[in-house]
Amino acid sequence: MTERDITAADLHDRLTARQVVLIDVREPAEYAAERIHGALNLPLTTFDPAALPVGGDRPVVLQCGSGKRSGMALDLCRKAGVEVAGHLAGGIGAWRAAGLPIIRIDPATGAVRDVR
Repeated sequence: MTERDITAADLHDRLTARQVVLIDVREPAEYAAERIHGALNLPLTTFDPAALPVGGDRPVVLQCGSGKRSGMALDLCRKAGVEVAGHLAGGIGAWRAAGLPIIRIDPATGAVRDVR
């Protein structure tokens, strides 16, 4: 892990305390199927660091499926001079593995379900 990597447990605590803004850089279909509560979707394919909600009282944390795309988005932010707090190490997969809550859409019914 690097200094910009944030663990699932740490991110959960920060989200619960409303200390960060979480940006999910996965594609809209991935985000629609399964996401972390409170995450906003800005897909990497159209990612613009200037569109991030930075400069407020809550720093931005990036997240994807495994940590690869959020790491790429982190690099784009660095190159653009946009400060973000870091990214979720291991992505939503690490979040899920830690037993933390997610929102899933049931493909058969379209119902939204909270899952642990």
